[in-house]
Amino acid sequence: MTKFNCPPDRSPGCPVEGALTVIGGKWKGVVLFHLLDGTKRFNELGRLMPGVTQRMLTRQLRELEQDGIIHREVYAEVPPRVEYSLTAKGDSLSAIILALKDWGEKNVPYYAAKNEETPAPRAVSKPPASQAIESVS
Repeated sequence: MTKFNCPPDRSPGCPVEGALTVIGGKWKGVVLFHLLDGTKRFNELGRLMPGVTQRMLTRQLRELEQDGIIHREVYAEVPPRVEYSLTAKGDSLSAIILALKDWGEKNVPYYAAKNEETPAPRAVSKPPASQAIESVS
């Protein structure tokens, strides 16, 4: 479990800080998003997130497992098969993860530019060269 100390006299934002401690990190939210569709194997998650290294994915999965957000099932097969799924606690984050996705689509510049109708840039009319010369003299 992630160690988080939230004394009673702490600010009202303490629960938010605690929640972000558990699900924060570059890849945890993305892992949770992909697990919303159901159980995934390690390599399947890696393929869905091409920018993550195996080491970082392993670390993020371990932290989520320690916090009770995901379940890791190891099958005694050759080769061993490991599957990850959301626990009930992890599933309770689904509305938050989907809200983050919606917010990102609307507000993150890369996605927002694709999703909104951007008006054509206003044409700035330049005065004819003869007027520009006159105003200088």
